[in-house]
Amino acid sequence: MKMVFISKIKWIALFVLMLSTMSLVVHLSITRLSGAYSMQSTLMPFNGFDFTASIFAPQSDRFVRNMKLWGPVMSLKSLQPYANPRSNYPAPAERNNGYIYAKIFGGFEKIRSSICDLVTISRLLNATLVIPEIQESLQSKGVSYKFKSFSYLFDEDQFIASLKNDVNIVKSLPENLKAARRRNEVRTYKPKRSASPNFYVKEILPVLKKSKVIGLVLHDGGCLQIGYAHFDDRSMLFHLAPILSILPPSMSEFQRLRCRVAFHALKFRREIQMVGQLMVQRLRASGQPFLAFHPGLDVHAELIQYRRAQMIKQGILNGELGVDSHIHRDNGSCPLMPEEVGLLLQTMGYPNRTVIYVAGSETFGGQRVLIPLRAMFSNTVDRTRVCTKQELSDLVGPEAPLPLNPFQPPPTKSEEQLKEEWNMAGPRPRPLPPPPDRPIYQHEKEGWYGWITESDTEPDPSPVDLRMQAHRLLWDALDYIVSVEADAFFPGFHNDGSGWPDFSSLVMGQRLYESASSITYRPDRRVLAELFNITRDNMYYHLNYSWKLSVREHLNKSLSEDGLIRQSLLSKPTTFLSHPLPECSCRIPSAEVPKQVKGNGGRLLDGGEDECPAWMEHSQEDTHLESAVAEDGSNGNNELEYENDGVEQQESDDNAVKSSLTQLPVDQDDEWDPND
Repeated sequence: MKMVFISKIKWIALFVLMLSTMSLVVHLSITRLSGAYSMQSTLMPFNGFDFTASIFAPQSDRFVRNMKLWGPVMSLKSLQPYANPRSNYPAPAERNNGYIYAKIFGGFEKIRSSICDLVTISRLLNATLVIPEIQESLQSKGVSYKFKSFSYLFDEDQFIASLKNDVNIVKSLPENLKAARRRNEVRTYKPKRSASPNFYVKEILPVLKKSKVIGLVLHDGGCLQIGYAHFDDRSMLFHLAPILSILPPSMSEFQRLRCRVAFHALKFRREIQMVGQLMVQRLRASGQPFLAFHPGLDVHAELIQYRRAQMIKQGILNGELGVDSHIHRDNGSCPLMPEEVGLLLQTMGYPNRTVIYVAGSETFGGQRVLIPLRAMFSNTVDRTRVCTKQELSDLVGPEAPLPLNPFQPPPTKSEEQLKEEWNMAGPRPRPLPPPPDRPIYQHEKEGWYGWITESDTEPDPSPVDLRMQAHRLLWDALDYIVSVEADAFFPGFHNDGSGWPDFSSLVMGQRLYESASSITYRPDRRVLAELFNITRDNMYYHLNYSWKLSVREHLNKSLSEDGLIRQSLLSKPTTFLSHPLPECSCRIPSAEVPKQVKGNGGRLLDGGEDECPAWMEHSQEDTHLESAVAEDGSNGNNELEYENDGVEQQESDDNAVKSSLTQLPVDQDDEWDPND
């Protein structure tokens, strides 16, 4: 009996083992098949399939647009772009005081802001502007011979033609002045970002009239303001000077000139525009709107510390090198992390299938910080997912090849050197010799992280670094087009008060100018930091209803007049292009005129726009009926989507959400758990 009992136990154990093996094989097979299908669906749109089938799909096959999530903001619909001159505005004379040429250093944001100031200065001094030189593209040897300097980003002919009634612009200096420049006979200035109009009229204009040419070198992202913002390390706040860095009311026409330059004259070259619009079409190919998110900072803690040490040495900052990161975060001086932005968007009611485009060349903290955002919103993409390598290569143009292997690993030590080190290692008994050093790879020495821990001074950039800096201008231009055209925009970092232009603020300014009623969030990071501190321990599983209401109330207010007032108060004093109201806009006469809001100095913070011309009012009447129908069709779903806290609704018509092989990959698995 005992032997029979043991035999039965063996058979049972063998049976259980076989079942476990079969279960494991089936599980691995399903995982492999699902992984292959996911990879195939991810790569399928970029292997030559036609996007037009889904782009021009009938309206019945598209997603229902939620007005509260995708706009428009009804209280701002009466604001229209209007940067035309209001008063007597004479055209530039053929004979003027001379020529101004300029060199612009810095990235994409500084270039746009600096060009606007250069045109304004040329008008102020009655001078002819030579097409500025963009040093970020000129410093890299071997970039495309087809696109150089200004034309690397912008359309030169469009720039000259758009401003013909404002400023005389030429592509190069006359030959006699070129020769004087080569002989270093031309006076060159390096104006600060806070230079006032009086500086140019009193200091530069007499020299310009005498020599007929001057040069400007711009590093700070601008060269025409009145005041400045000073950072106080004790209070962790920027303090504006009594005179704000905004041109006085008597110079409103110069502000409108800035708008005409930034929003009309500075058009990207045709190749960039074509790729940018193609990206927008692909993002909308599924039939639903998309949201653009810019993380803000693209540097890491080590580089921030190095830059801070430089600013302290130059006297820009007053304080110690080390700072309390918790105080800075609570003060709103730190960017919102992608996972925090994902929670905010979920709280607002955005479904997990929302297409999110992440702008920016490099994210603060690296790609790992995007993992929580991608878990919450599976259709999070960036430039590399929306464009093929060939399209990006065509955008760059033909370039001279770089050295095959500029990286030189440290030389290996000979056997004699190793023996000498062993003999000089000290008295015996000694431990075993240390293991050999691990190999140093090329990617460890590329970029700023190759020197930041080894040297106190920044070395000269390598040819690879210079080429990457030039390419980054193109990637930023593509991100700018997509962010401006997006149905909604969420900035991770803006309004830092430093006065330097930032990407998000420029995008928000152009969206405000072109379509003030579009969904553009203007969050107060200090308020959001307080809210996150309340629920930091239960951020993913137990967000209470009152917390969600507070978030929704704050973000909804940031879309409307409250957000505009804060933007005018904090951002406009240092970067006019981030808030070009009321100078560059008008209000439809038939609309309700809001009450004017003024700051402590009497400056208008909200309201005060001129009435739009009659032709604008007539063009708006044609769109009122369509918007009203769209609003009625979507209002029924608004409250439901808010109450479900970001959980996707069950569609009534299954055919309305069928995906196509020709569209951007959109995951349709509503049962997928982001916390799995």
